[in-house]
Amino acid sequence: MSAATLPHDPKWKRANTLFSLSNSKADIALIGVPAHESSISETSAHLTPAAVRTALARFSTFSTSAKIDLAGNTFTDLGDVHSPDGNDGRARVKEALSGLLNVNKLVIALGGDNSITYSVATALWADLSNIGLVTFDAHHDLRDGDSNGSPIWQLIQAGLPGKNIVQIGIADFANSADYSARAKENGITVISRAELRTRTISDVVQQALAVAGAGGREIYVDLDVDVCDRSVVPACPAAMPGGLSADELRQGAFLLAADKRVRAIDITEIDAALDSPDQRTVRLAALLVLEAASGFASR
Repeated sequence: MSAATLPHDPKWKRANTLFSLSNSKADIALIGVPAHESSISETSAHLTPAAVRTALARFSTFSTSAKIDLAGNTFTDLGDVHSPDGNDGRARVKEALSGLLNVNKLVIALGGDNSITYSVATALWADLSNIGLVTFDAHHDLRDGDSNGSPIWQLIQAGLPGKNIVQIGIADFANSADYSARAKENGITVISRAELRTRTISDVVQQALAVAGAGGREIYVDLDVDVCDRSVVPACPAAMPGGLSADELRQGAFLLAADKRVRAIDITEIDAALDSPDQRTVRLAALLVLEAASGFASR
């Protein structure tokens, strides 16, 4: 059953209708950044923003546990940045996102591959020296060069202090000794997947917010969905067996967005063309949008 043929119930508002308003000063702005050309492995991640928007129709606007109806907030969908790859593409990302934090309280960027973490952050903040970064990711993304494996290193080189960065979910056998050493040398706080076996997500997020948001600085969040177990995210090419559960990542999205210092969130590394027939990966991404919106509404 396609989104277009889903049954209509006036008492069951669908989440995709939240973003039908064109309101530049909305609380939450959604924007697609379908980068894919610099990915280390071939990907069709440029198809993902549209797939996530379609998946939003599968869900309601009401969070039962939080007792929040998202219809009480204002949303806008700013569409997709055209051809966001490469230097010219980053210039287009900057043009599309520059100034958004002056009119929107929370910006949610739909990737695209993880390269957008660099282009989106540098578009939103001209000065990176006093912002924090929290990533949910199996990988450090500290590679040399310009790819979806390098955005954190690029941000550090652009002025983001490593001590302001917290990486949650870093996996065994997904990173090299050299890049692990680079994380340590730059003062990045690393909370490994193994450590998460004995700690709650709420505890970890509390630590991450304290480090990244020290002194009240604004925070950018990168939700790289390949931090999850491969069984729940088949559309993430780099996901590994033994990653986080979908519920853990959803909880993380809610708790991070509930903090007023969090101003922007990206959702990355999904190749919609690889998803399972039940669309479990893009549906998780849609739920991450809704969890973030619910967290924001709980502030």
